[in-house]
Amino acid sequence: MPTQLQLPLNEEQVRALQLNEQVELTGRIYTARDAVHKFLSEAEPKEIMQAPDLTNAVFYHCGPVIIKEQGAWKVTAAGPTTSMREEPYMAGLIEKFALKAVIGKGGMGAATAAACKRFGCVYLHAVGGAAQVLASTVKNIPSVHFLEEFGFPEALWCFEVEKFPAVVSMDAKGNSLHKQVLQDSLQEKTVLCP
Repeated sequence: MPTQLQLPLNEEQVRALQLNEQVELTGRIYTARDAVHKFLSEAEPKEIMQAPDLTNAVFYHCGPVIIKEQGAWKVTAAGPTTSMREEPYMAGLIEKFALKAVIGKGGMGAATAAACKRFGCVYLHAVGGAAQVLASTVKNIPSVHFLEEFGFPEALWCFEVEKFPAVVSMDAKGNSLHKQVLQDSLQEKTVLCP
C-alpha cells in the first residue's frame, strides 16, 4: 500500500520517507519548468510578489496540457518532464523556499541530493508516459502565475491533486536510487565486458 501524504509536508514527515517508498500525494503542488526555475532563482522578493507563498511547497517538473472548459481550467495531460535540466537551480530553490518535495522523472544530481539532505526534501519519481492518468489526479486548478510572461507549459500552475502516485527515488538522507542504478549498471557492464 502506498504511503498517503497530505500536503503540505513538514520536515519530520519528509525525513521519515525511505528510498523506493511508494507514496500518494493529496493537496497542492506547483508545476515548474525551466523559465520559472530560472526566474525564481534570480528574482528579488519584490519581483515575485504575484507568486503564491511557496514555503514548504512541492514542485512538479511538468509542462501540462491545459484547456479552458466552461470558464474553468482543465488538465488533459500532466506527465513529468526530465528533471536534470533544473539541476543548476534546484538546490538554491530548495533552500530559498524550504521545498519539501520535487517531482519529476530521471532523477537529479549531486547538488540537489545535498540540498535534500541538508534542508529536508525528497525527489519523487513520477511515471513517464502516464500523462493522462496523472492528469486525472488533478481535481482543481485554483491559480496560475506568470502565464503572460512564460506561456502555458512554462507557467507556475497550482494543482490540487488527490492520490498523485510517485516513488521516493532520492531521500532526505542523501541516498539516490538513480545513482544506485547507474553504479549497478556500470558494475554489470564491467562483469559482462571486461
